[in-house]
Amino acid sequence: MHDEAADGATGVTRVTGARWVVAWDPESGGHVYRTGADVVFADGVLTHVGPGYGGPEPVRTIDASGCMLMPGLVDIHTHLFSEPMNKGMWDEVGSQRLYNTSLYEYLPILRPDAEGTRAAYGVALAELALSGVTTVCDLALPSAGWLDLLGASGLRVCIAPMFRSGRWLTRNGHSVAYEWDEAAGYRGLEQALAEIEAAQKHPSGRLFGMLCPAQVDTCTAELLRDAHDQAVRRDLRFHTHAAQSLSEFHEITRRTGMTPIEWLDDLGVLTERTIVGHGIFLDDHPWTHWHSPGADLRRLAEHGATVAHCPTVFARRGIALHHFGRYVQAGINMGIGTDVYPHNMLDEMRLVSYLARVVAENPRDTRATDVFHAATVGGARALGRTDIGRLEPGCKADFVLVDCAHPAMRPCRDPVQSLIYSAGDRAVRQVFVGGREIVRDGRALTIDYAAAAAALEEAQGRALAQVRQLDWAGRSPDALAPPTFPGL
Repeated sequence: MHDEAADGATGVTRVTGARWVVAWDPESGGHVYRTGADVVFADGVLTHVGPGYGGPEPVRTIDASGCMLMPGLVDIHTHLFSEPMNKGMWDEVGSQRLYNTSLYEYLPILRPDAEGTRAAYGVALAELALSGVTTVCDLALPSAGWLDLLGASGLRVCIAPMFRSGRWLTRNGHSVAYEWDEAAGYRGLEQALAEIEAAQKHPSGRLFGMLCPAQVDTCTAELLRDAHDQAVRRDLRFHTHAAQSLSEFHEITRRTGMTPIEWLDDLGVLTERTIVGHGIFLDDHPWTHWHSPGADLRRLAEHGATVAHCPTVFARRGIALHHFGRYVQAGINMGIGTDVYPHNMLDEMRLVSYLARVVAENPRDTRATDVFHAATVGGARALGRTDIGRLEPGCKADFVLVDCAHPAMRPCRDPVQSLIYSAGDRAVRQVFVGGREIVRDGRALTIDYAAAAAALEEAQGRALAQVRQLDWAGRSPDALAPPTFPGL
């Protein structure tokens, strides 16, 4: 495998002068603020975090004066290839006769072409980097050149090529139908394994992979079991969407007599390597009224599974997890994903905290500590990584410099709180992955964000021209997603 030090992280580099360093404390098993600390790395790996550096003379010094130096964020659930195109269309829609989800009626009908896919990647990857993300999971449909595109971004990327035994659709807006092709599911599994192998050999040295049977309701029991067996055999993580809509909850209970989480457990695929995308509709969610309240929460905790929490897409439909603090207190490993546009991890973290407090009706239920943990080491644990999401010798030199002198950060009594609740990505000054700088002064260095956004707008126009043909009722874009004001 290529050594990522070739990306410009060779030799000893010392980052000095930071006002605060968010360092990892192995004794407490958590992040701590350190002052008077330097961070040193060589060949893309941290060698020193703290005061009193006495190692080899640095060949490069980075001035972090006035900054908070923190670990890069880990985003464990995104769909980079398609979601940015949906901006301005699916902000305020949800199927009224399908419990307000957008999955079955809206998402399948706005399809990017090849140029649109490349533009979507550019926009999403730039937004992630600009918001302090250094590792991202891409739940994707493989496309030509996608690994090279991901590698060129400078980010650390876990690819998750999706595959399934069937597809969902609605023909009337109030019921979900499934068209099955079990052989296609196994072809998809084989392709995913080949893509992951290619990612692991990619010259960037920053790509790795996981297995992703797409949704619990579009995969047969056999495909789920076989994919998990392959994950065990190859030491990969296993990620699937489950408990993400009431329609899915009712479909799985109808088929099996079990909740989606219970069914995964019954199949033997709910394990410490499993990431459950969303995990909202458990047996004790107030909307499910199931007969075994609390059992799903215990299952997730006992098996060591992770829940990938992505609040924005559901908040748009009036749907929320019940609730983040409750999952944490039950001992479930929580990670955070951006899932949909905008791919702004700091915005997502703010919404995690606010929605959790609203649903819990308790302002003390979820703290910045919990959210920051989920966005760093929680995500790293989900991916089976101990070398990202924390600043500790031996970890990757993936870190962010936050400008504490930025007006939106001031007063800066508690820099993490100021970042999450006030400044957001405006205060992100520099981002480094493996010691290579990929963001400087609010500009992505590896991606032409403006050009990607312009290309995406053109691609959306081409996709909108096809909407009537793909919509079950033949509606126009304006009928599906009415403009804010007349005259658009």
